[in-house]
Amino acid sequence: MRFSTILPILLAAGVAQAQFGGGNGGNNGGNNGQNNGQNNGQNNGQNNGQNNGQNNGQNNGQNNNGQNNNGQNNNGGGGNLALNPANVQQNSNNDGLADAEEGQAASATDGANFINFCTGKTLTNGLQTKGGSCNGIPMGDIPGVQNMVSAIMINPKNGDNVQANQAINFQVQIANLEAGSFTNPDNTYYAAPQALQNGKVVGHTHFTVQDLGGNINPTQPLNAQEFVFFKGVNDNGNGNGLLSANLAEGLPDGNYRVCTMTSASNHQFVTMPVAQRGAQDDCVRFTVGGNGGNNGGNNGGNNGQNNGGQNNGQNNGQNNGQQGGQGQQGGQGQQGGQGQQGGQGQQGGQGQQGGQGGGRRGRGRGRFGRKRFALRDFVA
Repeated sequence: MRFSTILPILLAAGVAQAQFGGGNGGNNGGNNGQNNGQNNGQNNGQNNGQNNGQNNGQNNGQNNNGQNNNGQNNNGGGGNLALNPANVQQNSNNDGLADAEEGQAASATDGANFINFCTGKTLTNGLQTKGGSCNGIPMGDIPGVQNMVSAIMINPKNGDNVQANQAINFQVQIANLEAGSFTNPDNTYYAAPQALQNGKVVGHTHFTVQDLGGNINPTQPLNAQEFVFFKGVNDNGNGNGLLSANLAEGLPDGNYRVCTMTSASNHQFVTMPVAQRGAQDDCVRFTVGGNGGNNGGNNGGNNGQNNGGQNNGQNNGQNNGQQGGQGQQGGQGQQGGQGQQGGQGQQGGQGQQGGQGGGRRGRGRGRFGRKRFALRDFVA
């Protein structure tokens, strides 16, 4: 075959090969382009999704926390189960000993603000757990010093004596409390943080009354599990801080103490901003029946029988009257009785009748026949 004939054939084959090769290159390029595009798209989508998720989680957490600070929503950052780094308080990782005074204890520390403090423990979970529990809910909003809670009992007053088995209207005047917020104590106990409204704690108060026994000034602490009356006040009273609870059937004769216990909405005691302050609650002691506060100095009236009545009346009345001839000393021995009528020692001695009169009033304070009040398993 002549060269002039072979050359065109070779040229044609080269062109065809180039075309087919270019076609494969285009296909491969297209496939690679698609594959790379898909892979990159997926990778970028995942990365962007994660980044956006984190950013949105943080932003939403901040927004929700902002609402919480206003006391409107207690969502804890939109349900996120992680501590927002912006909320970490650095001093929770400081035991305080570097500049502590002598006798001060080291604080427990945790760089994560004790977010997992209750791990492995019985959770409170809104319940009044009598065996004890661990509550991981934060304390919440704390008022400024100008809005600290303060209370004073209005009725009864300290030392008052009231009639037995007659209605008692317990009253307290409380400053700086947005009263009337009282959540279900059976399943929301300690379940949300303290909140503020107009800078003041939102919550309520309670009255608790305990029997002091035969002595209006006992020297041993009372059993905190025992009380004769307890009432949580779930309204705002007169709208100006005066709150009350009525005990329609009254109380038997005896010596009593009534205290207030002021709480946030979810029943935790109100949290204040500084340690050095006046107490947020008040207590008074009162008597029911008998001489009440008049015999308070004589150890509640029962001991008054012995000290001011029979013994002193007999000894001072009879001895001083017979020996001195003038019964006034005997009469003075029982100013609580009727001894000064006589002037004669024997009549002074009759002052023991006055002592017995005080004793009769005192005997009503015995524990026999004392009516008890029903105790709820869950009460607030």
